[in-house]
Amino acid sequence: MLLQFSVSNFRALRGLQTLNLAASNYDKSLAENTLSPELPGLKGKRWLKGVALYGANASGKSTVVEAMKALSDWVGQSAKTTDPEEPIMFVDPFALDATSAEEPTAFAIVFAVDRVRFEYRVAASKALVIHESLRAWPLGKEQIWFERDWNPERGTHDFSPDNPTGLPRNRDIEQRTLKNMLYLSKAVAENRKEVEAPFRWLVSRIRFMDLSQRAMFGPKSTLNQFDGKNDVLKEKIMRVLRYADLGIVDAAVVEKELTGNAQSLLNSIRAEMRISLDSDAQAPSRMVEPRLYHQGAGDSKVPLEWKRESAGTHRLFALIGPWLDILENGYTICIDEIETSMHPIMVRELLKLIFNERENTCGAQIIFTTHNPLFLDGTLLRRDQVWFTDKDDEGASHLYPLTEYQPRQDESLIRGYMAGRYGAVPFVPRGLLGTFAPLEEVAPVKEGLDG
Repeated sequence: MLLQFSVSNFRALRGLQTLNLAASNYDKSLAENTLSPELPGLKGKRWLKGVALYGANASGKSTVVEAMKALSDWVGQSAKTTDPEEPIMFVDPFALDATSAEEPTAFAIVFAVDRVRFEYRVAASKALVIHESLRAWPLGKEQIWFERDWNPERGTHDFSPDNPTGLPRNRDIEQRTLKNMLYLSKAVAENRKEVEAPFRWLVSRIRFMDLSQRAMFGPKSTLNQFDGKNDVLKEKIMRVLRYADLGIVDAAVVEKELTGNAQSLLNSIRAEMRISLDSDAQAPSRMVEPRLYHQGAGDSKVPLEWKRESAGTHRLFALIGPWLDILENGYTICIDEIETSMHPIMVRELLKLIFNERENTCGAQIIFTTHNPLFLDGTLLRRDQVWFTDKDDEGASHLYPLTEYQPRQDESLIRGYMAGRYGAVPFVPRGLLGTFAPLEEVAPVKEGLDG
């Protein structure tokens, strides 16, 4: 479960920005949208099942998600580093001033695994890790499992404390951890079981989806689940399709008939795979796609080719499998541009599955970016679930919660957001071509008595 995430000097985010998923003690609305795990030292504390990130285009909301993904990918891949001079690809400083390029990028994440709270911090330049640490609260009292700081005079890292609780020091592994490598990743690669739980959460319990038009998000995951042997999962997928008001009454996985050009392309891909892998590995021998059956006249079921289905149907089908997987396993999912190609009512229904206690029994969470103000009507999201991003005059993005504005209970959040009261909306007073005069500059027309 994600509790808090902080980042600084990463792409559009220059100063320290923090996303806090602690639920407000003063907000009693939509109790189902919160989690109440028994974490030692945090008795009675509630956490949010989801957060919506609003902001204008290029305001930095996607960068918040990208920063979490960069940290997750870095932890997962760092132990594979073999060259101490290889630049750290996950460090991407703010580019609009000269000083930030020379400063470290920093991440800090607080999360819970099996009722144990962890905090992992790392700061690094492109060349080396400057600071790395892991803390845990298994009994409610802080334990420093390791701290690692770069010592420029000695040209190596200093580790502390000397006798840590939770993770006994292994000086041999410490010495073999390259300056551009994460010790957490190296420790797992060296079979240190003590750090397996926090490592696995960072690498596989937090997941990412890019639903924007630039991403190639397809139906593969749902197809694999529907084409598998789990009849219960198939039935759940069918229930979603039937209740989604798409007129779908049945579904199947069919093998796609390839044209001559498509077959040639597939054969060429197979050949490329064999060459690149230097083995006899084969690409998949068949191409499959969904076939959805719609309600026809009487009791007839009419199949439609996948290419004839709408973009919204494509997107919903592609999401069903991953969404059910999130609910079943209690993942924390980060989604960029959740409403792409889908009606807002359908998005609301997907989000309600996450917030529903009966459907979400494993503590799944969602962080998503959106532009849609309709989710602010007060029946879907609590006020502490709404966060904004906005850029200042120097191009740096800032992350802040709606609660900073202390909106009145009877205040229309939709109207306030669209009017720009909370920021995080495009400001185009003169139009896209700069030819419109702002309203306050337009003088009222005075008509004479003669008309």
